[in-house]
Amino acid sequence: MDIINNPEVRHDFVILFDVKDGNPNGDPDAGNMPRVDPETMHGLVTDVCIKRKVRNWIEGSVGNKPRYDIYVKHQGVLMKLHKQAYEEKGLKSTGAKQDRETVKTARTYMCEKYYDVRMFGAVMSVEYNCGQVRGPLQLTFARSIDPVTPLDLSITRVAVTKENPKAKDGGEEDSGKITEMGRKSIVPYGLYKGYGFFSPFFGRDTGVNSEDLKLFWQALGNMWDLDHSASKGLMSCRGVYIFSHDKPEGNAPAHKLVEDRIRVVKKADVEVPRSFEDYDVQVCEQDLPEGVTLTPLYI
Repeated sequence: MDIINNPEVRHDFVILFDVKDGNPNGDPDAGNMPRVDPETMHGLVTDVCIKRKVRNWIEGSVGNKPRYDIYVKHQGVLMKLHKQAYEEKGLKSTGAKQDRETVKTARTYMCEKYYDVRMFGAVMSVEYNCGQVRGPLQLTFARSIDPVTPLDLSITRVAVTKENPKAKDGGEEDSGKITEMGRKSIVPYGLYKGYGFFSPFFGRDTGVNSEDLKLFWQALGNMWDLDHSASKGLMSCRGVYIFSHDKPEGNAPAHKLVEDRIRVVKKADVEVPRSFEDYDVQVCEQDLPEGVTLTPLYI
């Protein structure tokens, strides 16, 4: 077994991805403009956005196999899944105040059946109480290496939504509007860096195995190609760097690995970055802490 697929040890990792002429993660509170840190104008992509892409890739690739169904699906109804767990395990619901053994049985069922519950965790303590799960795989927000410049562009549509009443009543066809305006928000270019952490202690609790981890690493590299859209532009994985420890509690602080040993800097002759080639990724592999192994993927 490759060490990166070992669920019995700790893993800390870095993911690099970029966007060209697209919106990597719109903010609904800001008219779906790309998310930014308002003080520095660095771009942000939420952990929820990244996990959505992982879920979509798992569902599309192995979601029909046992253990790899997805709990949080597009337009899914979570309560139906809770009820299904009770029915399949022969449990009786008494509402949110459920007895401990019933909740434990339902919780175990949800962890075994749903990949994203097992890996990311879930709060399922509502009617048909299935308990709460703290996932062993946690992600941070990703932040762009340099400030980004969100653009709000005007677009036109040559078809209109409603027929012109004047034209319908015999008026001239061009007496009303013949096009409609819209908006599209993009980032011209941004290279983003995010962090992730796997805890074997929580992994034991939810039942994570080596195949689960293997699929997660595959998702980080391949999920972008299942998520192309005009609004997202071109998004690509530019590297995953996994620091694997040889013991569950780890051999070194996470920040000294993912922050200090994976650095991304803009090249000296570049004023405004517009491609991945405008950056240097500096990986420090020398003198790694004893018991720590670095595995780069997708570079």
